[in-house]
Amino acid sequence: MALPVVTQSNAVAPVLLAQCQSQYGTYAGIVAHVLAQRNIDNLDDMQNSAKFLLHYQGLQGMHAAVAVLSAAVMTQKRVVIIGDFDADGATSTALCMLAFRAMGLPHIQYLVPNRFDFGYGLSPQIVDVAHTEMQAEVIITVDNGIACHAGVQHAKSLGMQVVVTDHHLPGAELPPADAIVNPNRSDCGFDSKNAAGVGVAFYVLSALRAELQQQGWFNEHRPSPNLASFLDIVAIGTVADVVKLDRNNRIFVHQGLQRIRQGIARPGVLALFAVAGKKLQNVTSTDLGFVIGPRLNAAGRLDDMSLGIECLICDDPNQARDIAYALDKKNVERRSIESDMREQAEASLAKIQLTGTDIPHGLVLFDPDFHQGVIGILAGRIKEQFYRPTIAFAQNDETELKGSARSVPGVHIRDVLDEINTETPGLITKFGGHAMAAGLSLDPAGLADFSVAFDRKCQKHMSGLPTTAQIFSDGALPETYFSLEFADLLQLLGPWGQGFQEPVFDNVMQIVQQRIVGEKHLKLVLQIGTTVVDGIAFNVDLDTWPNPAITQAHVAFTLSINEFRGRQSVQCMVLDLSPELPTASAQNRSLEA
Repeated sequence: MALPVVTQSNAVAPVLLAQCQSQYGTYAGIVAHVLAQRNIDNLDDMQNSAKFLLHYQGLQGMHAAVAVLSAAVMTQKRVVIIGDFDADGATSTALCMLAFRAMGLPHIQYLVPNRFDFGYGLSPQIVDVAHTEMQAEVIITVDNGIACHAGVQHAKSLGMQVVVTDHHLPGAELPPADAIVNPNRSDCGFDSKNAAGVGVAFYVLSALRAELQQQGWFNEHRPSPNLASFLDIVAIGTVADVVKLDRNNRIFVHQGLQRIRQGIARPGVLALFAVAGKKLQNVTSTDLGFVIGPRLNAAGRLDDMSLGIECLICDDPNQARDIAYALDKKNVERRSIESDMREQAEASLAKIQLTGTDIPHGLVLFDPDFHQGVIGILAGRIKEQFYRPTIAFAQNDETELKGSARSVPGVHIRDVLDEINTETPGLITKFGGHAMAAGLSLDPAGLADFSVAFDRKCQKHMSGLPTTAQIFSDGALPETYFSLEFADLLQLLGPWGQGFQEPVFDNVMQIVQQRIVGEKHLKLVLQIGTTVVDGIAFNVDLDTWPNPAITQAHVAFTLSINEFRGRQSVQCMVLDLSPELPTASAQNRSLEA
């Protein structure tokens, strides 16, 4: 551990401080400080009511999409949803299945390309399946399609209409679809460029419902569906895809969490939490990403994402429970495969003896035994370990390697790939993605050249950036704030997540007790002043901890509420633990107003 701790210091807007003083009393100063570090200068920006969601009219291409889809519903055409094999794709697909059924479309089916047979997105091969086996008349893509020129063209040649809904960054040209809804289109002025695929799908469905209402489609025999009843699914996909939690996305997540905590979520969602042993009333945004997300993703990583989709659309609680257990089993299998792959990767890196400045600016990993479904997780783990943009490749066949890339803040990984593709045409056969994650394909013969090019480009993009991970702290937490009341208030200020990080504090604390639990987790009893609090640090360095000789440490942590046998207590979730203490001036920082 022992990462650099950087204290954030944005100025607090006077309006924000005054509002906090009115609403939060004793905690006003620290709440205002925390919010200011997240670029909030007015409490109005923290309103999470659904009425504050952006309107779908702001999305370019929506009118054309609704025209195609409303006609499909009212003339009862055969519609096929083409999804993606991750949690965002699964939730997007499930959302569309549920909503189209509720709108009165009986001929609605879905296809998720098996990553081992078809690869990603709307390929010509998956179009043929939709055409021949499902007699599709209309195809709607969710969480994919923006880069699928050949697939869209093939579907059009077969007489099908195509509506693309996606959020991935488009290339220089858009595919020839009948309609494209993507907030990241260059001609789209939608204020939330961070919407996940499931968020885009929700907006399309909202616009479609409004159009069908206008056309008189709904009546006493077919009531207009309440799309808010599906917001638990939207919340899961939004968090699991690790998109930035801007205000719009925070509203989606907050509304979904409210439904889950009240026990009125989809049966499959409730079953997944039950399998994980999580109490609904304590569910947080973190749980959506670390409890639900991996279990849904495990299906797509190892086999077929349809199992995850069926869990979400299932109406029978007993059947949902059975599917949830099956997903949980696959997740255990996924963790085992991932562990083996990480050992392989670390062994390969150890041979290169990566230390300090010897570490390449961009890491490229390949092993013939790497599992295609888990290379993204592997790339993420290695990226975290070495703090370098990382790509892990798996063998697809003799002519193709498939890679998954993960990046560090400040290095836009898709732009890196785009630059390589521009300078060396043909080296990358295809690619796409976001700032922090991307996918690509290579000819195996080009791997060495690509590795050199990737390292060179990452060196350019990392110029002036930190070369090690940093912890951004909100400062030292005064002793009196280690309370259930304040910990509960912090939870209420959320949801927290990507781009709207949970408050982190750092204090010098006395270590009263320390012991290992669960093989490599450090259970702590910490003391600040006269206050004693429990702490837990996950995956510690066993060469350093536990160490009874260390009785004082610099601790970076988030404040949480632990519940055991019906009793609640404050707990420090330790992000970093260092026996190296900050300077005396740094120790004397205070967040008290």
